[in-house]
Amino acid sequence: MSPSVRLQEMIRVIRGARTQGEERGVIQRECAAIRAQFRQADNGTRSHNLAKLLYVHMLGYPAHFGQMECVRLIASPRYNEKRVGYLGAMMLLDEKQDASLLITNSIKNDLSHSSQYVQSLALCTLGCMGSAEMCRDLAPEIDRLLRASNSYIKKKVSTLCRHKHTQLSVWQLFPSWFGLIAGVLHGAVVLITELCERNPDTLEQFRKAVPELVQIMKGLVMSGYSPEHNVAGISDPFLQVRILRLLRILGRNNDTASDAMNDLLAQVATNTDSSKTAGSAVLYETVLTVMDIKSESGLRVLAVNILGRFLLNNDRNIRYISMTSLQKIVQTDHNAVQRHRGTIVDCLKDQDASVKRRALELSLALVSAVNIRSLMKELLLFLSSCPPELRAHTTSGIFNAAERYAPSQRWHIDTILHVLTTAGGDVRDETVPNLIQLITTATELHCYTVHKLYRALITDISVQSLVQVACWCIGEYGDLLLRGECEETEPVQVAEDDVLDALEMVLQSHMSSPATRGFALTATMKLSTRITHNVDRIRSIVSIYGSCIDVELQQRAVEYNSICIYIQYIVNDVYIYYFIYEYNTEGKWQLLSDSIMVFIMVATFALPIPLLRELCSQGCCSGENMFLCVSIVPPSVIVYEKNGMTLKLQTDKQTDTGMTITLTATNSTDRDITSLTLQAAVPKVCPPVRLP
Repeated sequence: MSPSVRLQEMIRVIRGARTQGEERGVIQRECAAIRAQFRQADNGTRSHNLAKLLYVHMLGYPAHFGQMECVRLIASPRYNEKRVGYLGAMMLLDEKQDASLLITNSIKNDLSHSSQYVQSLALCTLGCMGSAEMCRDLAPEIDRLLRASNSYIKKKVSTLCRHKHTQLSVWQLFPSWFGLIAGVLHGAVVLITELCERNPDTLEQFRKAVPELVQIMKGLVMSGYSPEHNVAGISDPFLQVRILRLLRILGRNNDTASDAMNDLLAQVATNTDSSKTAGSAVLYETVLTVMDIKSESGLRVLAVNILGRFLLNNDRNIRYISMTSLQKIVQTDHNAVQRHRGTIVDCLKDQDASVKRRALELSLALVSAVNIRSLMKELLLFLSSCPPELRAHTTSGIFNAAERYAPSQRWHIDTILHVLTTAGGDVRDETVPNLIQLITTATELHCYTVHKLYRALITDISVQSLVQVACWCIGEYGDLLLRGECEETEPVQVAEDDVLDALEMVLQSHMSSPATRGFALTATMKLSTRITHNVDRIRSIVSIYGSCIDVELQQRAVEYNSICIYIQYIVNDVYIYYFIYEYNTEGKWQLLSDSIMVFIMVATFALPIPLLRELCSQGCCSGENMFLCVSIVPPSVIVYEKNGMTLKLQTDKQTDTGMTITLTATNSTDRDITSLTLQAAVPKVCPPVRLP
């Protein structure tokens, strides 16, 4: 692109860039050419190049090297160059920069210029970026222009005085300015607004002017065509917006002022044409005023309907503003916003990323127990095609909504599994434990869930969160999977080898993270109590990872392998007992408390043999009886005999389906024993223990 191209051509090229990198390259080349021409003598293209540089600044790219060029153009006698120079000063300079002081003399000269348009440029610049020192130095010129008969300049001066001199406390120099500015309606409204925002104590004084402001606003709404102030068929929309903004400040938290303007706001909302940008601006300010004051409920519904119409506007900016406003009021006027749910959901298909994000946030805020099923279908459909930067936010919102409004546990589980299948890599870290907790509580859905997760596992193992939940579920409920009976879904006959093949596939896959392999290894070990013909294969799988490079996985494998070695001491459906011990301050084992606790357990795995030997060596229990009780259950055994207290376990009745054990406690002392506690525990795979 040649440096001499026009601004419109540069804009066309930049907008035609397909990627951000391509756009950045175009701008860098153009800025380099502009910088080179700035270093040359005046060749008549300075204003042309500065205009292009200002567009670059609007896009967010650095353009500070054009500040001195603004100073040169402001001093130019040509109006077109002076205009671009002042515009650049307003965009690139502020009161904190030293370069702003260099244009003070130029502004002073232009305030005395014969042309009102040059004076207007100087006034606008001073009002935008003038410092306190500049305003004080130029105060005499401002006072002279404020007393002039030119209404055009008088309006500019009133705006300047409001924005800077009120802000910088220069009113003390010329107290008479207030009365002069009051003669300009727009300037007076802006000034009152500024004073109310900066000094809340003045609100009561200016609330007396609400009826007068209402009458002025009604006149603007109902007046006919006025060529001087008409913009796209709207009579002075700038003044209307200013009055509405002031009414919003005066009516906030005040019933009397709010009641006085309710009818006016309804009239503006009904009679203003929204097909043009000027009308949309007035209506938007009306909506903000209605929502901020103590307005009637019907008026608030009307305001929400206006925002709903904005959602159908072709201008993306208007749609974005509408959804931003609806997001703020959805909690207080939920039902009114709910009427526009269809239009809001349609905005999820918008090409603009910002509009999509606002539509997503608003859609999630509209989810309720009534519409959870229908709205969740739309959100899941959006999840399948949404941009990558929105997936994490979408999944998080879906999970929160499902947790709050799920109509059933099965629907809840199906929804989360669908999200994991669609965007499993973008879910939060706590999703896996939360889903495991949900599955655990849904007892009647264990069979359905394990079958569904098994099919998902053998279909795709790339989604780590889904694989982790599937491995956990297979380890916990693998027996339900092997039975092949499930009323909730089509039964599938799964063999022991099939399940182990799936888990081994996860262990060997390069896509599996260490955490996922840990889930698979634990599930494999759990299956050793639920299968009958592949125990040796399980031991082989576990032993392989005893030398794994991952420390966590290696530790698990070594521990599980130790359990496999000690499993030969265990006989399923055998009752054992032991006491609870802990290390004391001397590093020896002792009872956890003074109470005598006897545990009767159906053992799948025994206490580690080294622990038993250490307990015996320290005199905590009888080694012969302990090992005897681990391997078999004798008809009668004394488990505790100390300090006059004797506890005896006796097998009274033993069948293929159960066993009855009697605990006899004998006290040979003269005192009562009150701290005897009997507790029984049993794993899930064994029948429950019944105590008399």
